[in-house]
Amino acid sequence: MKELFEEPSLFVEILAHFSHAIVVGFARFRQLLVRSKFHFESNNLEVDNGRELYVPLYQESDSFYACYVHRRIRETMDKPICSVPGVYITVLERETPDNGCHFKLTGKKHEMLNTGSYNYLGFAQNQGPCTRAADAAIRLYGIGVCSSSQELGTLDIHHELNELTARFIGVEDCITFGMGYATNTTCIPSLMGKGCLVISDQLNHVSIIVGCRISGATIRVFRHNDMTSLENTLRNAIINGQPKTGRAWKKILIIVEGIFSMEGSIVHLLEVIRLKKKYKAYLYVDEAHSIGALGPRGRGVVDFFNCHPEDVDILMGTFTKSFAAAGGYIAGKKKLIDHIRRQSHAMFYASSMSAPVAQQIISSMKIIMGQDGTDEGERKLKQLAENSLYFRSRLREMGFIVYGSDLSPVVPVLLYTPAKTRAMVKLMARYGIAVVCVGFPATPILKARARFCLSADHTKEMLDKVHSIPNARVTMMASQGASLKSLPTVLLP
Repeated sequence: MKELFEEPSLFVEILAHFSHAIVVGFARFRQLLVRSKFHFESNNLEVDNGRELYVPLYQESDSFYACYVHRRIRETMDKPICSVPGVYITVLERETPDNGCHFKLTGKKHEMLNTGSYNYLGFAQNQGPCTRAADAAIRLYGIGVCSSSQELGTLDIHHELNELTARFIGVEDCITFGMGYATNTTCIPSLMGKGCLVISDQLNHVSIIVGCRISGATIRVFRHNDMTSLENTLRNAIINGQPKTGRAWKKILIIVEGIFSMEGSIVHLLEVIRLKKKYKAYLYVDEAHSIGALGPRGRGVVDFFNCHPEDVDILMGTFTKSFAAAGGYIAGKKKLIDHIRRQSHAMFYASSMSAPVAQQIISSMKIIMGQDGTDEGERKLKQLAENSLYFRSRLREMGFIVYGSDLSPVVPVLLYTPAKTRAMVKLMARYGIAVVCVGFPATPILKARARFCLSADHTKEMLDKVHSIPNARVTMMASQGASLKSLPTVLLP
């Protein structure tokens, strides 16, 4: 499994730091103008005031970065979408009179090629067999359940979904939830507590981080996908025991992701399983981005490495990506699932998944499994893998630094400086392509990036269109005498 994490040159690092210094410097200057008694610049941010003898309950400008830096970038990057998130989306234009504090729609619409949605298998449609089945579910069950699973919120379609998901993954039992984020934040605390140890990958999703913190367990972090770091953390934890007392940990849980959403990297699952068996720890794998998108049968990272599902103690995933729906699941041994049914707060306080959403998952999952009588699922999986390989190879040929594994549908392209992230969005939008660009604080300060998410519905011609836009810029700059070696770093000035 090829995986590249090329580091930038010293010149690029210095340039990125210098760019951030300029951006923050101007932001501080604007903050002084806003707070000045002479009111050189008005403050249009929302402030809670008007209550006598009360301090403000909230003030958006308390967050300096969000107020004076990110909202200027958001002015360009965030646009409302008024269509399904398929390969093409319809975007509403809007304008801001106060530099991103408030917006108003202009009424203009543009169709754009979508390279930013998690529509890995192309099921995000408003027509076809999944849509027809979801429509029938609405007519039979309605659009909401209005009750938690442990009260009056469990329908027969939920039992069908649980059983199908368990068969799809290859485990004894499964439980589903209405929200993917809540799956981690409410289930991890039902498994871990005081006196327990969580060993978490450095780049795990925020839902995992929040779930671990809520649990009250001690958290140790190891370097991203670094098996030496993981083994050292495990060994030291077992040798030293709990802080202060030195007692043995009640249990140790390793938490990793199948595909890391910002890096596009695939977990080294075989090595993680070897280490968890060696040190008698438990393993929790978040397959939010890998389930349905990896493996010859679309069963995720376990299928990708041809492992047995029982080698992973807790399999978690979401339905928001490959299945084009909502919600999440926990899968594993029946005793584990029964415990979560009794202990997870989501089972008692969160509304159950709506029936049409459950039906969308069931229909798309059956297509992936081939139970619809066609080879559509197999074709989609093959096309997604081909698109991932082709798109990455073309970008590397053009000289870009691309992170992650070759077969990952998440393709981060490093831009480094804040000016390039905004320029990238504007340039691509000008040519009718929607792309997501991410910078600090969502990424390290030196690792701003464009993140492409590929779909099985993307054709070679669509991907070539994406490649042709920066390629045209490269050609133009080369004709103006720019050094070919430095083009990737100055591509978007």
